[in-house]
Amino acid sequence: MAARVAGVSYVGPDFDPPQPRRPRRGPLTVALAALVPGALLGWVVYEAVGGSGSSGSGSTTAGPRTSAASPSTAEPWSAPATDDGKQKSPSPSHTSRASTADGPLKGKVVVIDPGHNPGNFSHAAEINRQVDIGTNKKECDTTGTSTNAGYTEARFSLDVAHRLRTILEQQGATVKLTHDGDSPPWGPCVDERARIGNTAHADAAISIHADGSAEGDRGFHVILPASVHAGAADTRPIVGPSRDLGERVAGNFLRVTGEPPSNYVGKGTGLVTRQDLGGLNLSTVPKVFIECGNMRDSKDAALLTSGAWRQKAAQGISEGIVSFLRES
Repeated sequence: MAARVAGVSYVGPDFDPPQPRRPRRGPLTVALAALVPGALLGWVVYEAVGGSGSSGSGSTTAGPRTSAASPSTAEPWSAPATDDGKQKSPSPSHTSRASTADGPLKGKVVVIDPGHNPGNFSHAAEINRQVDIGTNKKECDTTGTSTNAGYTEARFSLDVAHRLRTILEQQGATVKLTHDGDSPPWGPCVDERARIGNTAHADAAISIHADGSAEGDRGFHVILPASVHAGAADTRPIVGPSRDLGERVAGNFLRVTGEPPSNYVGKGTGLVTRQDLGGLNLSTVPKVFIECGNMRDSKDAALLTSGAWRQKAAQGISEGIVSFLRES
């Protein structure tokens, strides 16, 4: 899907070419998609609130969900990054650190991949370099999209990533970020983002994004890896566990944030499978992307620019990850 920054359209490594917009679904359709037992997301929501069932990676029984902090009590985090990427360089602990807390994720490693980088705007030549993603070649990275008022996807994803890291560390996880705004000052490239998770032997990895579709296109969707075996890409071992991770993230994200499943991709399920994303194609660990909402829709933009809502987004994602790791 094409994303736009400052009115300029482009096709980047994390977007498909523009597609004809599907007819919007009314509230009843979204409700049915989320709640009818026969619908996938309805099943996921059932799992999220304590049900049990079969996942894409086999049969699992969902255990109790625990949270280190609720959206109303967790300490907010304000991203230090600016769009020109000229903030103070963080210490190495900002990108990789082990938690000292005891909790259900003790001994687990989670890699968080904040989509894009605030410094990408100043490094066009570097991010336009082609990299091999197995199925084809794509740009190293892109600038991402923004709201009509100029709040960038890179700032959004970094903010949510920091909030998510705090919650997961409170649960006992060791958390690594693929970048921290100015470390490195641009990128990293999509193949390197996958490699960071692989090298860390992550138990789960997630890439945080917000979409750049048309006004009226609303909602979140979680992107799952397709079965790909081409060049350096072989997702076959991670397709099942990644689907399990994605279903749990989608169900908990919906429950905690109230953001509806996308009305323009995913047919109301909140789940999309793709084979054109280097961050998924080259991953050897369970990994998904989440598009938390559409920055170009005024209703979604009002949520995405709210610190309180971003805390809810981090909480919902974290509870999906906790649910997955407790069962893995």
